[in-house]
Amino acid sequence: MELQAIYQTLGVSPEVFAYGEAALERLRDRFADIDRTAEYNQAKVLRAMQQNRVNATHFAATTGYGYDDEGRDNLERVYAAVFHTEAALVRPQITCGTHALAVALSANLLPGDELLSPVGAPYDTLEEVIGIRPSKCSLREYGVTYQQADLLPGGGFDYEAIRSRINERTKLITIQRSKGYATRPSFSVAGIGELIAFCKSVKPDVKVMVDNCYGEFVETREPSDLGADMVVGSLIKNPGGGLAPIGGYICGTKECVERCAYRLSAPGLGQEVGANLGLMPAFYQGLFLAPTVTAGALKGAVFAANLYEGLGFACVPNAAEERHDIIQAVTLGSREAMLAFCRGIQAAAPVDSYVTPEPWAMPGYDSEVVMAAGAFVQGSSIELSADGPIRPPYAVYFQGGLTWQHAKLGILMSLQKLAEAGLAKLPE
Repeated sequence: MELQAIYQTLGVSPEVFAYGEAALERLRDRFADIDRTAEYNQAKVLRAMQQNRVNATHFAATTGYGYDDEGRDNLERVYAAVFHTEAALVRPQITCGTHALAVALSANLLPGDELLSPVGAPYDTLEEVIGIRPSKCSLREYGVTYQQADLLPGGGFDYEAIRSRINERTKLITIQRSKGYATRPSFSVAGIGELIAFCKSVKPDVKVMVDNCYGEFVETREPSDLGADMVVGSLIKNPGGGLAPIGGYICGTKECVERCAYRLSAPGLGQEVGANLGLMPAFYQGLFLAPTVTAGALKGAVFAANLYEGLGFACVPNAAEERHDIIQAVTLGSREAMLAFCRGIQAAAPVDSYVTPEPWAMPGYDSEVVMAAGAFVQGSSIELSADGPIRPPYAVYFQGGLTWQHAKLGILMSLQKLAEAGLAKLPE
């Protein structure tokens, strides 16, 4: 059966398929660059595993307290080697990216300290962690204050505003690498490095944490290579490679990571407790696959931008820009278009392809959110997924795809649903 014919059985019309194939012809060099980055990062991960002598005994399950869990402890050494840090905390007991960030912040901020975001407002779910929106057990409730310096209109750092907000109480600076639910650019590792260097030139003892979600393995360097005291993320995003069913990581200085371990478990216990519950094979193998899986998701994001920008939709990043994370924002302009896009992504899923995404009031968000994610792991956004808050400018955020081929199908199906609803018109 020809490729177009099999796509047609999945719901993609010949017209949509042809439009996608024409775009692919222009992307061969871009995809080759992505593959070269993946090859470098694959070698980096492999070297870390070999240096730490990973072997079959590291895959054994532990329960209860998890004392003397060598597989868990060695995985943390591997992560520290990959991210070039002194230490790492990699645990299934970290439930999500927001949890990992909350642990890192609360462990390294004390009453009377101040947290600064030099990149504008944080991701929605951190608003309650910080206390921007009131919540029980927020940092604000424990006496930690917060300031932010907004980005310049073009998306650059406002260095003078940042300088003016760093004071004697500024203990920790948080930098969100990815755009979150905003249409600003995501930040390059080089740009983050420049920002870190500036902040430390103003206050040398300030700690810097980078929310690394969606950015791991997109470039050959990580923020920890350029001065970040902590890099933090979720295992059901890039570094889990689609195999990790839960978990998060914090890589950084020994002091910062030790405090995080005490906050995650209990003072005095730290990294000594926390059973792996039989998840070590998925964690090790997921990390091994992560560079290649991330590359496939990255190709999907580039493909999406090229398709949708060609139809007049605003895309961030645009079709030609260099990539710093796997997220593609597409401004669709209406609630109806957002829902149509997400219906297409859901229809392309291997799981729950027959259901219809509907907006709902998700915990941690101040707007209704629509999510399309027919995933093997619930909420895994390294798998094919799309989501966004139902509010102007009605932008949807596409990411993931365990393989490039699946990401391609998802984008074609999203366009198919928009075309069928009369919300996108293919070129003649």
